[in-house]
Amino acid sequence: MAKQLLHLVMGGRVVDPQGVEFQNLDEIDIVGVFPNYAAAEEAWRGHAQRTVDDAEMKYVIVHLHRLLEPELPQADG
Repeated sequence: MAKQLLHLVMGGRVVDPQGVEFQNLDEIDIVGVFPNYAAAEEAWRGHAQRTVDDAEMKYVIVHLHRLLEPELPQADG
């Protein structure tokens, strides 16, 4: 079994489409936590596609495993 590398997918309306400062943290859409990058990317892609015409909406993938274990090498996407 491959090592679990947790990833969080979340999104919301951003102040600037070039950045990741969200306008209202109370309205963040937490899509979920995923066991690997591939699963997170699939979820991210689905949500990002739904809001592709809204430049102020942005979905991101957060590498939770890097926050939980920063000493590990960064081998995933």
